Amino acid sequence: MNKSTVAEIKERFDNDVERFSNLDTGQLSTIDATVSLELITESAKRIVPDATNLLDIGCGGGNYTLMMLTKIANLNCTLVDLSLPMLDKAFERVSQKTNNKVTIVQGDIREVKLNENYYDIILAGAVLHHLRDDKDWETTFGKLFTLLKPGGCLMISDLVTQDTPLLNEYTWERYGDYLEGLSGKEYRQKVLDYVAKEDSPRSINYQLDLMKQVGFRKVEILHKNMCFGAFGGIK
Repeated sequence: MNKSTVAEIKERFDNDVERFSNLDTGQLSTIDATVSLELITESAKRIVPDATNLLDIGCGGGNYTLMMLTKIANLNCTLVDLSLPMLDKAFERVSQKTNNKVTIVQGDIREVKLNENYYDIILAGAVLHHLRDDKDWETTFGKLFTLLKPGGCLMISDLVTQDTPLLNEYTWERYGDYLEGLSGKEYRQKVLDYVAKEDSPRSINYQLDLMKQVGFRKVEILHKNMCFGAFGGIK
């Protein structure tokens, strides 16, 4: 199957701003979304309690930044997303919660120019599964590493796979059952078809190994439930 292009992904998010700006309705198909959101932001606060600069990649409606601001109030926030309507919404919501600088950058994290050794915290909520081949993953993790200050952290909450095909099949069956329980067989098929078309998730093991490879000195798993996980690395 040909995967969605960046332009197709952008268009879909342009048309879905309100849903992704609501933690309840936006995250129904994401298991433990609120748990992961709490874990990665609280962990980031404990790793870098005196953080001043936050980067939120694939920020959507700004949910992750908003939660981070409840942990550390005085953050300069840089929000990156493909979708300008999504960024506008995030800017409006985040600006209401902080007097610090809020910067929006429209574009693909793989291509946008950002300051190196600058960010204390990078949040990546449900975005890295759009990366494609090994080289794409490696160069993107390498870039995120260079953007962090020493001692800073990259915190990820995302869709993940298993390395063992039999277990991967099992976890995705379980996820399918969860979706069916939410809204029936059609909904199950719709979400799984969309994942197959748009997403290329990798396992937590793969991503933690890659973090170590590009230079992170510590990596941590915070949470995993079926095909969703929360984890991160410290520079």
